[in-house]
Amino acid sequence: QVQLVESGGGSVQAGGSLRLSCAASGDSYSRYVMAWFRQAPGKEREGVASISRVGGTTTDADSVKGRFTISRDNAKNTLYLQMNSLKPEDSAMYYCAGGRGSWPYSGVSLNSNDYNYWGQGTQVTVSS
Repeated sequence: QVQLVESGGGSVQAGGSLRLSCAASGDSYSRYVMAWFRQAPGKEREGVASISRVGGTTTDADSVKGRFTISRDNAKNTLYLQMNSLKPEDSAMYYCAGGRGSWPYSGVSLNSNDYNYWGQGTQVTVSS
């Protein structure tokens, strides 16, 4: 199994940027499809972005298209989320997740049920 630890959250004004990181340990990181999810108080967990095992395929939620970029460095066992043009509605706890299963080579998913392992989250707060 893999252990996931997020970092990089914080408070920023609208229009600003943050870069989240997720460090993985314990298992072969490149075997995992990875994703970022977020959850705001009183709301359901939302898939933000996902990336295939070797990073060749990504998908984003419509709400973040053109503003957020997911990437991974398999040599460093690290997942990233670059967040630009942040809005107050982006405020949430952000979680990284790893899924290991019978994924196709370019498989990605924003469905939380497809992920087996989760980090503890990092808080992002965007003020207007």
